[in-house]
Amino acid sequence: MHIIAPSILNADFSKLGSEIDMLNASKADWVHLDIMDGSFVPNISFGIPIVEAVRKKTDKVLDAHLMIVNPDKYIERFAHAGANYITVHYEACPVLEKVLGQIRSTGCKTGVALNPDTPVKVLEPFIRNIDMVLIMSVNPGFGGQSFIPESINKVAQARELIRREGLNVLIEVDGGVNSENGKQLLRAGADVLVAGSLIFNASDPLQIIDNLKGMHSNGIS
Repeated sequence: MHIIAPSILNADFSKLGSEIDMLNASKADWVHLDIMDGSFVPNISFGIPIVEAVRKKTDKVLDAHLMIVNPDKYIERFAHAGANYITVHYEACPVLEKVLGQIRSTGCKTGVALNPDTPVKVLEPFIRNIDMVLIMSVNPGFGGQSFIPESINKVAQARELIRREGLNVLIEVDGGVNSENGKQLLRAGADVLVAGSLIFNASDPLQIIDNLKGMHSNGIS
């Protein structure tokens, strides 16, 4: 069964505790945390204090997506704040292998994100040290963007790489995911679907999460 990871980037931060309570009552599996620094991406979101606050409110897996430069400086702090997965961007890590080792040394799972223009093949030298590949299906930095259809092919390419190496690596997709492209992504090999504005802007977010969780790759829900 696939994993649903709502992104709190689109939550109402004036009532963040209530938003996390809603996720706790839902069928969501993880909580996705989009950390933006205004440098690697042209927006600033939130940092370690919010991760700590969310950790106090939920037992769900915390999926920290670091859209920041020099992520190696903050790995231990995000781990200490309660992250379970720490995902860094390939484009932000000149020495990716060192950063992956740093994440693993904290006891967290390792993730590597690829921007839309970055090909899957760049991960070939590192795939055995990665627990999750994150395919960005929008350009990182802002919520509510339109899904990039080529992302479906990238998921299939990542799945083929993982199969070829005989590994058990998750594939996550973040950006513009909905019930239509979600089925295509699952069919291509995705394991984890991130959704933000689709959930938090809905009149009935619990039902949206139900719908996403109930999707099947054969298109029958």
